Amino acid sequence: MKNLDVCLTPALIPLYNVPDYIVVVIDIFRATSSICYGIENGAEAIIPVSEVEECAAYREKGLDYLLAAERNGEVVEGFDFGNSPFSYTPDKVAGKTVVLTTTNGTHALHLSRSAKRVVIGSFLNLTSLCNWLKTQNENILLVCAGWKNNFNLEDTLFAGAVIEQLKDSGFILDDPSIAANDLFQLGKADIAQYLSKTSHGERLKKLGIEKDIAFCLQVDITTAIPVLDGEKLLKL
Repeated sequence: MKNLDVCLTPALIPLYNVPDYIVVVIDIFRATSSICYGIENGAEAIIPVSEVEECAAYREKGLDYLLAAERNGEVVEGFDFGNSPFSYTPDKVAGKTVVLTTTNGTHALHLSRSAKRVVIGSFLNLTSLCNWLKTQNENILLVCAGWKNNFNLEDTLFAGAVIEQLKDSGFILDDPSIAANDLFQLGKADIAQYLSKTSHGERLKKLGIEKDIAFCLQVDITTAIPVLDGEKLLKL
């Protein structure tokens, strides 16, 4: 039997033996949604880095890379863009490599690097991701990026949506997985309405970017699965 576990915040990653798993990194508002959209739209690669300074250092390398940096929901001054999905359209990213650092998503990703494989999940690629996970004879750990190492609703509810599609495929669920799936049952009739109460959603609304929230809650508008290959996220 395979395990299907949920890590509710990056602060809990040390409690898991990460090399035993395929890890799915989840940061619904907005990093993993934008990564899925960018890879779908022809980005050659997305390089996730932990710190703004690491991102800025790529400018000195003289490469034709786009530099994307977000902190606390806002674009960091001096960078090409942040992590709004509307920055990852084909006209902006097709054929390009993007170097990306965000408050939560890239942090969770770096803590997961020792996994057997690291892939990126969002509502945008939900079904294609789940169909692929069903074909893998491996333990799966869904890592919720949360907000600054705290639990958040949107990432956990998405983990529950993944579990909904996988739970009858021979997995053993841990307690956080059961809780995440229960949360999904509460919210699935109207996910946007259920998540309208989230603290990060409120932060984004104060920045006037409600359209990003609505975009990130669209289901199955992409099929690409970004996978970490060395330092780069590529199309699986």
